[in-house]
Amino acid sequence: MLEQPGADELRFDVPLYTQVDASRALAMRASTFSSWARGYQRRRVERPPVVGRPLITSVPPARAGDPSVPFVGLAEAAFLASLRAAGVPLQRIRPALELVRDRLGVEHALASQQLYTDGADLLWEVTDRDENTRAEAKKLVVLRNGQYVFRKVVQDRLRGIHYAADGFADVLVLPDYEIAKVIADPNINFGRPSFAGNGVPVDAVVGQVHAGDPIEDVAADFRLSVDEVTEAVFRAERVG
Repeated sequence: MLEQPGADELRFDVPLYTQVDASRALAMRASTFSSWARGYQRRRVERPPVVGRPLITSVPPARAGDPSVPFVGLAEAAFLASLRAAGVPLQRIRPALELVRDRLGVEHALASQQLYTDGADLLWEVTDRDENTRAEAKKLVVLRNGQYVFRKVVQDRLRGIHYAADGFADVLVLPDYEIAKVIADPNINFGRPSFAGNGVPVDAVVGQVHAGDPIEDVAADFRLSVDEVTEAVFRAERVG
């Protein structure tokens, strides 16, 4: 009998998502997610190349098309997506984010509660020598009661990240839903986006509608409201 992975293993080690699935869960472009996962190298004439490390955790897939992103990688991407919500292209602050990650000194820093509490101060601190990067940081953080904190548009997205007792993300409330509450929890359906109220996978609901079942019947079958099902179908079609 195969042994089930433990909760920590499911969060940190087991690849649960393809990059495409992860990008859909966060309602973002797959190409953007991929660039965060692979890092970059920018060549310069007669100068050493500029190398950027991957910002999110991924592992080589066993086969082409297999999952490569563990839950912690999805959580790291959720943090980065919250910064993009403020209209800041990440390539402009990527070196600063790498410095913040190094300053925190913990593995998977972008998925840590410490980044939620201290990240704004650190981001302001590490951008003090570059006017362009500081200008972008001003779009993300604001001084309040003597401390730098993330602006409201960022905070609103960050509130969707729930942290476990160990200080690392364990549940994500997924963005781009206004009626339904949809979560990614590695302990529920192995992290597949699921309705928070009953644990039903979103793709099971959407699949029945796409198979031709009336939305009203699907809603009744899964004990969801018609509006929840309708929103889930529209979102699935919008993000591909």
